[in-house]
Amino acid sequence: MPGRKELPETLKRSPKKAQETWVKTHDSAVDSYGEGERAHRTAFASLKHSYEKVDDHWEAKDEKGPSDPRSKIGGQRARRGEGETFGGVDLYGNTKAELYERARKLDVPGRSSMDKKELARAIGRKQG
Repeated sequence: MPGRKELPETLKRSPKKAQETWVKTHDSAVDSYGEGERAHRTAFASLKHSYEKVDDHWEAKDEKGPSDPRSKIGGQRARRGEGETFGGVDLYGNTKAELYERARKLDVPGRSSMDKKELARAIGRKQG
């Protein structure tokens, strides 16, 4: 399975089910679109529907669904880069208070004056 060889480091530290989701989607996308960026984007889009990036790994979300504006629109518009993404942080599945607490644990400066989107952006940047 090509996807198994290309598994990103953050997924190697994640639950087996998250790894399987990414690999299965990646390999199917390779069959449809060929190897490359589109296959990786497709695999991450699928992963982000059920998992959220937390620190250096992915964890199952409480509720499945899109995590950010880009994953909500999907298709060609998403491929063109329309809609914002937050580096795997689930904007829709977390409250502002939950994002604030994660930002506090990551020691994000200026978090007390940030709105929900700003917190998600800052967490995404900090998690790399």
